[in-house]
Amino acid sequence: MTEKFEAMSKDERLERLRHSAAHIMAEAVLEMFPDAKIGIGPPIDTGFYYDFGLPRTLTPDDLPVIEEKMRRRVKSDVPFVREEVSKDEARKLFAEQPYKLELIDEIADETMSLYKHDKFVDLCQGPHVERTGQVQAFKLMSIAGAYWRGHERNPMLQRIYGALFETEEELQGHLEQIDEAFRRDHRRLGRELDLYSIHEEYGPGLVYWHPKGGRVRTIIEDFWRQEHYKQGYELVYSPHIGRSSLWETSGHLDFYKESMYSPMDVDGQDYYIKPMNCPFHIQMYKSGLRSYRDLPMRLAELGTVYRYERSGVLHGLMRVRGFTQDDAHIFCRPDQVKEEMERCVDFMQLFFRAFGFQEFHLYLSTRSPEGKYAGSLEDWEMATNVLREAIRDRGLPHDVDEGGAVFYGPKIDAKLLDNLGREWQCTTIQFDFNLPQQFDITYIGADGREHRPYMVHRALLGSMERFFGVLIEHYGGAFPMWLAPVQAVVIPIADRHIEYANTVADALRQAELRVEVDTRSERMQAKIRDAQLQKVPYMLVVGDREAEAEAAAVRLRSGEDLGAMKLDELIARMQGEVVERG
Repeated sequence: MTEKFEAMSKDERLERLRHSAAHIMAEAVLEMFPDAKIGIGPPIDTGFYYDFGLPRTLTPDDLPVIEEKMRRRVKSDVPFVREEVSKDEARKLFAEQPYKLELIDEIADETMSLYKHDKFVDLCQGPHVERTGQVQAFKLMSIAGAYWRGHERNPMLQRIYGALFETEEELQGHLEQIDEAFRRDHRRLGRELDLYSIHEEYGPGLVYWHPKGGRVRTIIEDFWRQEHYKQGYELVYSPHIGRSSLWETSGHLDFYKESMYSPMDVDGQDYYIKPMNCPFHIQMYKSGLRSYRDLPMRLAELGTVYRYERSGVLHGLMRVRGFTQDDAHIFCRPDQVKEEMERCVDFMQLFFRAFGFQEFHLYLSTRSPEGKYAGSLEDWEMATNVLREAIRDRGLPHDVDEGGAVFYGPKIDAKLLDNLGREWQCTTIQFDFNLPQQFDITYIGADGREHRPYMVHRALLGSMERFFGVLIEHYGGAFPMWLAPVQAVVIPIADRHIEYANTVADALRQAELRVEVDTRSERMQAKIRDAQLQKVPYMLVVGDREAEAEAAAVRLRSGEDLGAMKLDELIARMQGEVVERG
């Protein structure tokens, strides 16, 4: 590589390498399919892609063929050359390429840039590397369908994705991470561990929680409720539907209708299934006269909501149409705002640690200087400063999204980092200056006059479905002891040991441990292997010696053999792991 190229930042080098690889790939595809119609081919975070209109559907077997053609072009080490041409020249050059012609027609300038390498030419602003030989560590990954320019009314093209990094070591690390992500995929593990299912024929994006998944959810929710009561929240339940006037007042029918399901007629009135819980919590606040002494009022609900998502974006538990939010709304006085926000940030950290997440990143969204916004400028400045101070005082890593807030208030978003270093959106702490005004909620101050309370939307986990999916992938299905749906399997060596196996199981159940007895007529080693595949933390093998000693031979899902342990010693060990939690 040249000194000039090496002097660039790594991000700039990668952008040029990935963009150049996309052009090299397009050339290879045109060599295979001379009549191919080419779309666009930008660099992306881990590589590149290019969209094609082709005479036949590509298969995975085509990728190695295309990749080999790319490598031959790389080996030829030809230069990338930039040229400027007029619109008329560009139209002649791309006369057989309708997608390029469409782009040319939309360009305002009368001249445009092209990039050539060897016989391939593309309409492109660049930048690129100097020669094809600089593109080395890449691999074609997958094929997907993509509408031209992302619009459903446009033709469906075939998109080829590739990965590219500066070195082979970095590429191999990326490929290994992809393999690990596949092994941890919550959709596959959800099926293999019998945690949940989704039945497309009866409703895409609607989750069926199986007994084991339901057990984990119950554990999470019980912990959630317990901690919320400790933090001074009151737990509430709200209806699943509301009359249209509720959603008109809240503004959902004006701004959110496309994500709501069609209304149902009830006694001649339109009712909508709820996409959010907040309007109901506001009605609870309004159900009585509130004094400044009643605040803060903290209402929390595990409220199931329904939102219409396009079928193309549904993704296992991560993007669904029906989900349960761990929702809360705080109504407080101006002088209480700082303490409430600090409590929210601390509460968030408590939950993250409990579930085993050590790293997270915060994003503070501030008011856009343009456009309309609810509330006063003074409200926004106060709320933004409070959120910023709550983050800074705790020394938490964060980015500021200047102007990124929605119109009704500033917010903090928290993204967890899982064991593969991937970010997952969970916590949101959102000020709302709009709904208190829309519903005209007030409290009586110490001066005897009405005042408008501040309202904060707050979710810690986001939704039970999405958070469960994150947990599955974070732990690869091997949940920590306190979350494991089955904490131990008792394995009798022979049928005559089943009675003692049940005695062991009863002792564990009395200690509030979750246990099953495997009475199948399988060999002991097969039962142990099956329990390991099911990610059960403890396998307790019992035979004549164990029954006589009131013990169990203990094996862990890691494969470690702890040998024989007395039942009271075993129970104490297991209970200790449960109490440790995160």
